Amino acid sequence: MAVAMDVLISDLRDETADLERFLDPGVWDAPTPAEGWTVRDQIVHLAWFDDAAVRAVTTPEEFREEVRSTRGVDPDALVESRRSIPGEEAGAWFHGARRRLAEVLAAADPKVRVPWYGPDMGMVSFTTARLMETWAHGQDVVDGLSAVREPTARLRHVAEIGVRARPWSFTVHGRPVPEEPVRVELSLPGGERWAAGPEDAADVVRGPALDFCLVVTQRRHPADVNLAVSGPVAREWIGIAQAFAGPPGVGRRPGQFA
Repeated sequence: MAVAMDVLISDLRDETADLERFLDPGVWDAPTPAEGWTVRDQIVHLAWFDDAAVRAVTTPEEFREEVRSTRGVDPDALVESRRSIPGEEAGAWFHGARRRLAEVLAAADPKVRVPWYGPDMGMVSFTTARLMETWAHGQDVVDGLSAVREPTARLRHVAEIGVRARPWSFTVHGRPVPEEPVRVELSLPGGERWAAGPEDAADVVRGPALDFCLVVTQRRHPADVNLAVSGPVAREWIGIAQAFAGPPGVGRRPGQFA
């Protein structure tokens, strides 16, 4: 389902505000489920890539050369090199970087493609990816704080990129991409239905949008969510689903979360 850029940017701002309300002064050194990462590390990661996203949109050719010369980014090394940053400074960095990114996205031509650390992305997909990253790292933050956040209809954006990343999930694991389609039928908070894929597909994933999003961002193990998965292709995909770029993620252990 096509989403207008102004709606997507508004949802990105709302997702940002939802995360920032958990960033109280005493939380920065709290460990999160991502091994070795604190709340500060999660926020530094988002801020750094927001700055990179601004460069990708505003100076695409220079950004392409930057990616070629650096040959990618090691997220662990990135946060390790910035662990001396005080928490409040990290929070201010993220707030400013996200504000600049939203302004740049609002002024950009929605038809252009944006260079990134993998293939170039359409502007809508690029913006959706930043929202997905915010939601996923926000989940690490609230899990690390043993907090709870209410799911919202913004999950449809995470679900969208999760479905679109199905071929990548196989490719990044060195597996052939199946030709068979998969139908995904989800219930959003409030009861609205969301679906993707042909209705007559033999392979189907059904369940709450929250559970699907937790799996495709690897914030929950598939055994710990309430998804009904039928068909061999759907089962294989859900076992390795990965909505984000980079090498295969380690995910979460079965039973790690109640």
